[in-house]
Amino acid sequence: MEVQETRVQTDRVLTIPNILSMARLVGVPLFLWLILQKYDGWALLVLALSGVSDYLDGKLARRWNQISNLGRLLDPAADRLYVLSTLFGLTWREILPLWLTVALLAREAMLLVMVGVLRRHGYPPPQVNFLGKAATFNLMYAFPLLLLSDGEGWPAQLAAIFGWAFAGWGTTLYWWAGILYVVQVRRLVKADATAD
Repeated sequence: MEVQETRVQTDRVLTIPNILSMARLVGVPLFLWLILQKYDGWALLVLALSGVSDYLDGKLARRWNQISNLGRLLDPAADRLYVLSTLFGLTWREILPLWLTVALLAREAMLLVMVGVLRRHGYPPPQVNFLGKAATFNLMYAFPLLLLSDGEGWPAQLAAIFGWAFAGWGTTLYWWAGILYVVQVRRLVKADATAD
């Protein structure tokens, strides 16, 4: 598990990447309200803007050497909150089956336990790895497509096909990344035990 960032980190709070991440967080309750009120077009716009800001905050942080401790917390928090709010909204509207929501939430609960174990041993939360990013990427494509599938006609049918494909890949990768985190945590804890 990578526990050190190779680039320069800053403790500054008001950086452009952090402001973009904060804006994404502010958009979460608006996004959820739009889904629940069935303003699907507006909800998709908020989600698209969130995706653009997610891309920009990471790119700008690396380019401008503005990687910060706060940013390392805000970015994955915003990703998870969008996933959770989308899960809740789409499950409430019966677009997503309950079993899929439970599978994704169980993985989140497992990671929370792992973060607690790491803290107990004096380690920071795990770095987001490529597999975890790929899983989130797939789910962030799946959810808007599944939202679009709640319509009629061939566009809705096409959105359903691609949406369920992305949901399947995303869920599989989400769990795979989660299991890798568990293995990494286990190795760290075991190394700590043998060092004592």
